[in-house]
Amino acid sequence: MVSGGAGGRHARVGERLDHVLMTSTVVLLVEAVAGAFACHVWRESLESTGRPQSVLGLFLLALSAPFVVALVAITALVVSAVVVAPLLAGAGWLGRRCSGREAWWWVPVSAAAVTAVAVAAGGLAGKPGHGAATAVWGVGTVVLAVPALIARGLLLPGRPRLSDRSVVGALALWGTLAVVTAWAVAGAVLDAGVAYEPPRLDEARVAGTWSDGRGGTLTLGADGRATAHRVEVHAFTGDVEPVVRRCTGTGTWWYRSGDEPWSQSVHVAVEGCALEPWGVYGSPEHPKIFVYAGDPDVADVYVLRKTDAR
Repeated sequence: MVSGGAGGRHARVGERLDHVLMTSTVVLLVEAVAGAFACHVWRESLESTGRPQSVLGLFLLALSAPFVVALVAITALVVSAVVVAPLLAGAGWLGRRCSGREAWWWVPVSAAAVTAVAVAAGGLAGKPGHGAATAVWGVGTVVLAVPALIARGLLLPGRPRLSDRSVVGALALWGTLAVVTAWAVAGAVLDAGVAYEPPRLDEARVAGTWSDGRGGTLTLGADGRATAHRVEVHAFTGDVEPVVRRCTGTGTWWYRSGDEPWSQSVHVAVEGCALEPWGVYGSPEHPKIFVYAGDPDVADVYVLRKTDAR
């Protein structure tokens, strides 16, 4: 009877540990998906020479998720077994040792301590700035504390026994709801106008001197005259790297507004120089013009900045 009772207790402990690992893995997986959506929104808000994908990018991201979810799930399971489960055990021990009970707030405290050790170890290797280290520490603490707190509910005394089917069903329902909510929020944020858009210029704002910061300048006069001094010209010959030469001469220029900010362009015709139309990006205070200087897929561009921006 005693051995049977001990065996039953061990079975219940093992069952709850399995549920903790399942819960933590699913929560970490949801966090990874939500983090991917948040990263997409953040990248779309950054200054760029390429048109943002916005909501379409979120749709493509969602379509690609099944191809990487297995790898992320395996990683989440390993983190759950190696970090989250020991973190829960350590938080319980600290609670009993320091306050006589397993208070929930020992979980984020333990998560903060574990993340601080990881950030300190990474800082010794990469030497990140204090701001970056603090941000990584805060995000890491939340990422570990959330699955640990949710999984902790399965270990509390007096909680009813849950079947594997009940746990899997609840995780599938709430996990799917969380992912769909994160996707909808990201789409709403992008639709609200967070995505980057280049400044709208006109002929008066284009006129002036543009510099590459390396001795190359392009002066566009209000009368339509253009003067190039050592401006880079990139000739594509089929090789990986284009042939680059410096161009100096005079000619004309004109501005094409296009139907939207992304379609505006600056055209320069200088004798002896094969100059491509320049695209526009930057900010209203610091506009820039650019041409592709390599593979457009990797956004390798040659940039001129307005030296007399107003």
